[in-house]
Amino acid sequence: MASSFLVRRIGVSAAALGVVAAITAFVVIAAPVTETAAPAEEEAVAAVVVAEPEVQAISSATGTLVAGESLVITGTALDDVTDVTFGGVSATDVVVTDSETVTVTVPSAVDFQPSTVDIAVLADDAAVPTAETLDYTYEASTPVDNQMQYLMEHWEDYNVDEYGDLNSVGGDCANFASQSLLMRGWDMTADWFNYDAAADWSGAWGYVPTMEIWLNSNPELGATQLSFDERDQAKVGDLVVFDWNDNDFLDHIQVVSSVETVDGETVIKMVGHNLDTNYRDLDETITVDHPGATGHFWSIP
Repeated sequence: MASSFLVRRIGVSAAALGVVAAITAFVVIAAPVTETAAPAEEEAVAAVVVAEPEVQAISSATGTLVAGESLVITGTALDDVTDVTFGGVSATDVVVTDSETVTVTVPSAVDFQPSTVDIAVLADDAAVPTAETLDYTYEASTPVDNQMQYLMEHWEDYNVDEYGDLNSVGGDCANFASQSLLMRGWDMTADWFNYDAAADWSGAWGYVPTMEIWLNSNPELGATQLSFDERDQAKVGDLVVFDWNDNDFLDHIQVVSSVETVDGETVIKMVGHNLDTNYRDLDETITVDHPGATGHFWSIP
């Protein structure tokens, strides 16, 4: 039989062992909590990793010479995009829709000539990396494309073998404008024609006042007259007629070659013969070249 002293010693040891067991249990239980916290911390770190800017795709790789189509650029971290260029020419209406999408309006081909150009996406002056080289091909695929391509090829290199040169009989401006409409798809008629390199031509073809009368007399052509105050409705390929002396007698005609918005104002430039030019400024024409001149547009459908 154990003595009371021995029992007391055993009791104390059991109690002590209980404390140790409790401490050990606490340690065993607490350790897994520490281990499971590590993945959560890693996920939190991963969540704040910033995506690198990159252009991955464009919605179309071809378009018209006159352009104006809307193009969608997709990628990652595109928030800071400020400019998109096509062969070095900036697009218009560059809009960052979200971090993965930018929409732009494609600029016209240089001098309305078919070409394949590089697309560059810029954040300020820095190029945004692309997943692959981005090209854009301009093709003559509309009537206005054909008209403008022809005008830019012949504004100073007259196509005399086919349509002659009427400068010697008062000016070649209407002759050239009529040629452009022919390239646009209009057909010669009994009243509007030029045959055998201007050996036989009509007033409606080569003489501005008669051409004006002809346009007014043939509404089936669909041409609509617009004032210079309505220039925001003018478009590339439209006609511009001038009365240099504001005396109700028309003197000159050109074709719209550019329509841009600059500081909120519509800027019109023109291509034509006589004063042979490819991008003549409308406002300079009626204020500097011919102060007080008047005129209007013919909007061509």
